[in-house]
Amino acid sequence: MTHALAATRALFASALSVGALLAAAGCSLGDREVPRALPAGVSDPPSASASASAAASEQPSPAAPPALNEAQMRAALITEADLGEPWMASRGAATWRDGMLKAETEDADCRRLLDALYTEELFGTPAGPRATATLDDAYNDTQLRYQVAAYPSADVDRVLAWLSGLPERCGEFRATTTRAGAQLVEVTELPLPEAGDARAALRLTMTGEASDGMPTYLTVDVAAVRVGEDTITLTNGGFGAVLPEVTQAVSQLGADRLAEVARQGRVRV
Repeated sequence: MTHALAATRALFASALSVGALLAAAGCSLGDREVPRALPAGVSDPPSASASASAAASEQPSPAAPPALNEAQMRAALITEADLGEPWMASRGAATWRDGMLKAETEDADCRRLLDALYTEELFGTPAGPRATATLDDAYNDTQLRYQVAAYPSADVDRVLAWLSGLPERCGEFRATTTRAGAQLVEVTELPLPEAGDARAALRLTMTGEASDGMPTYLTVDVAAVRVGEDTITLTNGGFGAVLPEVTQAVSQLGADRLAEVARQGRVRV
């Protein structure tokens, strides 16, 4: 079996697994056709204007204690059991994080984005508990990191608005990495399904040459979805085929699961 055929088979397996879970949760698209073989239960990505408008709307609210405890946050995680093959529990941090994302650039906003991706702290350190899962795609040599944590909603919405403006401010820039030298970085919007209360996502690509002269091409999706006072943050990246459908489907499934865990927690109170 060729690598391309294996990757295609992996995508269908992942899409079917996510689609089945979404269907079981009561999500339905009715008779509407979804392009690009998106997993069943995942809505069409919103338009760029709609996504930017939703992310930019800020509704300040007073800080509240975390709605979920650590055990509940762990229950809200997406795992390899949800995605199916070729996804598995991670064997360690991806080498491209240090080699490519540890980088310098002149523009403050663009540097802030690179720093946030490298440290994996898009919203800073949460005051309360958090839960994290890291998964590897064995076929495409990519890695997905998924986190649930509580932050004040007004702070999250401000960061989401900032993310939504980065394709315009940092659409294309140069960065100097620690191991791969100069890289051309491109930042584009990644539409997400209408999940949670607020959301934003970007796709970042870095192209250049490694120290041995071999070409480099890194792709990283970063997405965040706020569900009440809890926020999902995920990155999906690597040197292989990074599938936007996976990022979109996991965002939808994760928001639905987090909302259900929070609902069950309120019922038990």
